[in-house]
This record gives sequence, C-alpha cells and structure tokens, in this order.
Amino acid sequence: MKLKEILRLTWIPVVGASLCCLSSIVVVIFGLGSVTFASSLADSLYGDYKWIFRGIGLFLLIIALTLHFRKKGVCTLNQAKRHRNEIINTLLLTLIAGVLGYVFFLYVVVHYAGVWLDLWA
Repeated sequence: MKLKEILRLTWIPVVGASLCCLSSIVVVIFGLGSVTFASSLADSLYGDYKWIFRGIGLFLLIIALTLHFRKKGVCTLNQAKRHRNEIINTLLLTLIAGVLGYVFFLYVVVHYAGVWLDLWA
C-alpha cells in the first residue's frame, strides 16, 4: 500500500477526531466568536467530549476502509476471505497512520495554531 493511499484514507478521520479543538480555531478565524468564547468551547469540548470525537474519527476510518475495499471489488464474505491478508495489513497500516496523524495534527498543528491565535498557552 502506498503512502499516498494511506494518507487519502486517513485525513478525513484525523480531521474529524480533531474537531474538538479545531472547531474553536475555525470560530476565531472566521470571526464567528471571540477568543474567550473559542477558548471556553475548546476547554469544554476537549475536556468533556474528547472520546466522542475520537469515536467519530474511528467511525470515519471504518467508513473510509469499507468504501476503499468496496471500490476494489471486495463486497462479499467470500471475497473478504480471499483478500484477508490485504484487509488485515491495510487495517493495521491505516489504524497506525490514523493514530499518528491524530497525535501530530491535534497536539502539534492545532495546538500551535491555537497558541498563535492566543486561544491557549
């Protein structure tokens, strides 16, 4: 599996899982609220609901993998049994890439964007 294909499968789930903090940045950038409101929104979403957003990211990853294999012609259980090794390898690679992408995107990219916007220190 190519790196480009893995990134194509995992970028939407990573962004979906990061929406707990990314939404406050979007609020400030588009002028939909003040920095104080966005900061409190990020605190409440990340503090109380982070596992819901992580679950949404996992759900989006499952949907992306399902669509990926349906597009490749793996639609029945017999076809899935024949492609078992490919499915397991793809699942593991995308899960690892998704977790690493989530950690990097949320704790590096979104964090420093929030620091730049004075949302959190």
